[in-house]
Amino acid sequence: MVEIRDGKKILTTPISAEDLKDIHIGDIVYLTGSLTTCRDVAHRRVVEEGRDIPVDVRDNAILHAGPIIRPLNGDKFEMVSVGPTTSMRMEKFEYDFVKTTGVRVIVGKGGMKGNTERACKEFGAIHCVFPAGNAVVAAVEVEEIVRAEWRDLGMPETLWNCRVKEFGPLIVSIDSEGQNYFEEKKVEYEQRKDEQVALISKQVGFIK
Repeated sequence: MVEIRDGKKILTTPISAEDLKDIHIGDIVYLTGSLTTCRDVAHRRVVEEGRDIPVDVRDNAILHAGPIIRPLNGDKFEMVSVGPTTSMRMEKFEYDFVKTTGVRVIVGKGGMKGNTERACKEFGAIHCVFPAGNAVVAAVEVEEIVRAEWRDLGMPETLWNCRVKEFGPLIVSIDSEGQNYFEEKKVEYEQRKDEQVALISKQVGFIK
């Protein structure tokens, strides 16, 4: 479900492909509902080893992150810090991961490329960026850690399934049409750079 509340565009899980049709690159969105941390080794288990992911992420969201967790009593946990991991590390897995799991929203740090673009376009998903340097802010937006799976992988790689409320701001970097904000901006910035280099070269051309 997607709704506008207090000027914020909020995605609430479960999320459908239809919900994402009016979400475009550069948009700012927030996430409410189910969010599961999931990074390198978990992706490898699903894609390369063919293992079933023990948390149902279909129509839900994953976060490329290795959080810091504080254990509480009775097998409960508290999120202390959850800074996003560089998403490009998961690029080679992401097409097959999205195809297999049906995940709808991928959150991380930095841009992704062709595999993720193709997955988002074919399966109706998006990739979003959580601003770097705000790991403690992100942790505050985690209301509860619901369950922890694949604990044998250690704290950073465990699947921490969380309930979040207005998790964000999230910048949409790849939309469900496969448009890529980072890659489009690279082209624009390169053009600007070339223009400025040409201008500066004229101004300092007298320097030998």
